[in-house]
Amino acid sequence: KVLAENDQVRKEADDLGPRAELDYWKKKLSKFDYLMEQLKSPDVKAVLGVLTAAKSKLLKKWRALDIRITDAANEAKDNVMYLYSLEKYYDPLYNSDPVSMVDAIPGLINTIKMIQSISQYYNTSEKISSLFVKVTNQMITACKSYI
Repeated sequence: KVLAENDQVRKEADDLGPRAELDYWKKKLSKFDYLMEQLKSPDVKAVLGVLTAAKSKLLKKWRALDIRITDAANEAKDNVMYLYSLEKYYDPLYNSDPVSMVDAIPGLINTIKMIQSISQYYNTSEKISSLFVKVTNQMITACKSYI
């Protein structure tokens, strides 16, 4: 069920800022960390031992699911790490007036560029574009509040 939810297209409001992106990946990380803990439990290991001893055909499905869960957990962990690196640059978008937030923009753009070039998972044009949209949304919201 969690993997099926993971594969679905995200539906989100049009005016979300970059904090929402970090929150989304933190929630995902929490779900997959919990799943990973469960997969390492003695009960699961015992069942896998029985399936292995019985040479069950279910092991192939199990391994495929285990790989997908591990990959999704790694993606969430990687994305949270990189999105946390943006936090100090997008905080001024939430806490400053438009004139003060201008100083944070070069660092923000450079960090997003670094994420795009280094991240194994977050380097798709879809994710980077979505992040830029969220940054722009927050800038617009801050400017509206200022006015």
